Amino acid sequence: MPSSFPSGDNLAYRFPVSVKGVLCQDGKVVVLKNERNEWELPGGKLELGETPEACVLREIEEELGIKATIGPLLDAWIYHISEGVNVLILTYGCYPEPFTRVHHSQEHKAVGLHSLPILREMRMPDGYKRSIQTWLDYLAAHT
Repeated sequence: MPSSFPSGDNLAYRFPVSVKGVLCQDGKVVVLKNERNEWELPGGKLELGETPEACVLREIEEELGIKATIGPLLDAWIYHISEGVNVLILTYGCYPEPFTRVHHSQEHKAVGLHSLPILREMRMPDGYKRSIQTWLDYLAAHT
């Protein structure tokens, strides 16, 4: 018999989903500086009807002007940005087309191309650092 009360699934907490990509060239990783003065991976919010893979490739092109192809899913984690603001982050390894210059969109303050030792010292959520390490390890094992 149907119930007029919502099921438990409908009462579950829902998170926005942000899909990020790790892009490497010559051993360096592309990162962007956001409005909180944190460094982050390129990517953005998943749109209704969009696959995570299509989202990250679209966002990379919009934010950096770089075309890429998708690699494996690296990680999924919840980022607690501030009180009451939580986001589900999905990170993918991505293969960028070779580029000579990286630019950033107006939604970021700066763009950087940095090696792992520098990235480890940057103000960046640990989940991004973990994804970067996972992708660099994957690339080293598959080249």
